[in-house]
Amino acid sequence: MNKIIILNGPNLNLLGEREKSQYGSSTLKDIEKISNNYASKNNIKLSFFQSNIEGELVNQIQNSRNDQDGLIINAGGYTHTSVAIHDALKILRIPIIELHISNIYNREDFRHKSLISKVANGVICGFGADGYTMSLQAMNNFLNK
Repeated sequence: MNKIIILNGPNLNLLGEREKSQYGSSTLKDIEKISNNYASKNNIKLSFFQSNIEGELVNQIQNSRNDQDGLIINAGGYTHTSVAIHDALKILRIPIIELHISNIYNREDFRHKSLISKVANGVICGFGADGYTMSLQAMNNFLNK
C-alpha cells in the first residue's frame, strides 16, 4: 500500500467560495472526499492536510521524509514565493508532484514562476478539482513502477 500525502496551502480552505471562475465550485472537503474515495479503491493510504501557515506546511514536508512514499502539493500562493517550502521539498527523497487547480500559465505573470517545479517530479495544472485524482493516479503509477 502506497502512503501518499496531499498538502494544500493558503486560501485553499476557501475553495467553493472564492474565484469560482478560476477554481470551480468544489470545496476542499469535496476534494478530500473524492481523493479518499479514489485512494480506497487504489490501495493508497492517503493523508490530507491544509494550512494557511507556511511553517506548518514545512513541518508536514519534513515529517513526510520518514513516513510517506510520495507527496503531492498544491502550495497555493506559496508556490511563487516560498524558499522555505522549496528547501524543505528539496530535502525529500520521495517523489513530489506539484498541483494547481487553475492553469498558472494563463494567469497573472507573477504566477508563471514556481519555486516548486525545479524540485518536483511532475506538475499537474489547469484541470480543476480533477487534478487531485489525476495527481493520485500519476503518483501511484510512479510508485508502482
